[in-house]
Amino acid sequence: MTSSPNFAVVRGSGAVPEPTAASPASGRAAEPAAPDRHRGWAATGLAGIGLSLAAFLWLALAGPSAVQPRLPGGGAPWMFHVDPSPYLAISLMAAGIVVGAAGTGCCLVAARRGWRPRTAWLLGAGIAVAALFAVTPPVGSSDHLNYAAYGHMAVEGLNPYTTTAEELGGPFGGAVEEWRTTPSIYGPILTWIQSGAAWIGGESVRTTVFVLSLLNGVAFVLVGLVLYLRTRDEGARLRGLLLWTVNPLLLFQLVSGAHNDVWGIAAAVLALTVFTRGAATLWRTFGTGLIVGAAVAIKLPAGLVGGGPAWHLLRSARDLRGTAVLFGGAGLTFGVAYGIVGLKGFDQVRHASDFISLANVWHLFGGAGGGVLGMDLPKPLISILSLCLLLYLVRLLSRALPSGDDRDVLRVAAALVLAWLFAATYALPWYDGLGWALLALLPWSRFDGVLLLRTSLLSLAYLPARAPLKAGLPDDLHWLVTGLRASVMPLVSAAVLALLIWTCLRPPRRVPAP
Repeated sequence: MTSSPNFAVVRGSGAVPEPTAASPASGRAAEPAAPDRHRGWAATGLAGIGLSLAAFLWLALAGPSAVQPRLPGGGAPWMFHVDPSPYLAISLMAAGIVVGAAGTGCCLVAARRGWRPRTAWLLGAGIAVAALFAVTPPVGSSDHLNYAAYGHMAVEGLNPYTTTAEELGGPFGGAVEEWRTTPSIYGPILTWIQSGAAWIGGESVRTTVFVLSLLNGVAFVLVGLVLYLRTRDEGARLRGLLLWTVNPLLLFQLVSGAHNDVWGIAAAVLALTVFTRGAATLWRTFGTGLIVGAAVAIKLPAGLVGGGPAWHLLRSARDLRGTAVLFGGAGLTFGVAYGIVGLKGFDQVRHASDFISLANVWHLFGGAGGGVLGMDLPKPLISILSLCLLLYLVRLLSRALPSGDDRDVLRVAAALVLAWLFAATYALPWYDGLGWALLALLPWSRFDGVLLLRTSLLSLAYLPARAPLKAGLPDDLHWLVTGLRASVMPLVSAAVLALLIWTCLRPPRRVPAP
């Protein structure tokens, strides 16, 4: 815990106020109080966050554009039909990302310098913005159309794990832009959420997407509330708010973008909170396992957080019985969920493990069209190299990250998640949400800035995350995909990876004693 900037720690006597008037010994005026040092950073940061969110909200309300697919059907969500040009829509989205990232960075600097606003006001503001984004059309990608199609398949009695949008046809199948020939990759719990939304939406794609967006918004707010209520320390609450609840990049990607990753994040945060909020009793451990199993049944990578409790039980507590209970709970939820949908639920997951995203560091060495560096390594070799990098990063991060609890559960869980984000062969900007949530559970560190840089650059690389022809991009904007995303970003991703490793190896900053 950091001490208040107006107090000095005196060995053996607690905290005593620092002098705020002229020093009697030197006759010089004291340094300005902490509020004077952080006020400009905080004001600039909040202004940047506000402008960023306003840009994203305008794009959502403006109606179909290069960054917003058309939604067949009537009813909610509502918007205007401004018909902005691709140049305006993409420029405004890029400006929102840059200004939002800069604003978040300024607020983090202010908080590190002692800024302590009323956190309840920030919490309310974040919830209000999430609610606005949840009732407006999704922007940034077309993934929500896939979710609606998979849900409609389940309602119609089709198997989303063996049926494609092309085979589905109709308004739901016809609305899908990318992945038209790909069955669902999502876990059973997400499939059930999608089918529930489709059941409510009936034959309307628009209404089904609206229900999905509302549910995503609820999950995002729940994560924010857990981060806020798990502690009474105002500094920790402010950290959770800045990294999650009012983070414009996450509000854009997870709520306005309607990406269902937020459900796996919610399960992951809840599992860690249950395990660390008290003694690791068998019942608490079993409950943690149940939630970890649910996270895996939502999206497989979310289950990585179970490594934190498992590490503590095995290495620190030497508790084999507790470890068996943890894995038993996880296996129970996971087994029941996949037992209902069958082994076909793994088919697309196995197939997708060979994918290499265009903006990824591994696209330097292979992937669609060959590697940027002129080589095309076999996919099995790239998978092996990715695993080796993952293990190396776990080792570095588990030592370099700050500890969030006395059992190091949170640090190990965060190390696993961040290592996966940076080492995986397939990475999209909204995947970073899991890393942000785990960092929000830890104390302040230099890794906040590294993840902020990564998420903002990846967000710029996917402007928009739609096929150029489907998005209606003019020919002179195709460089966003062929140039920026596929050629420049792999090099930038390599640089950010190098920055992460350097941050891990760099000695911690020593704070001089007062």
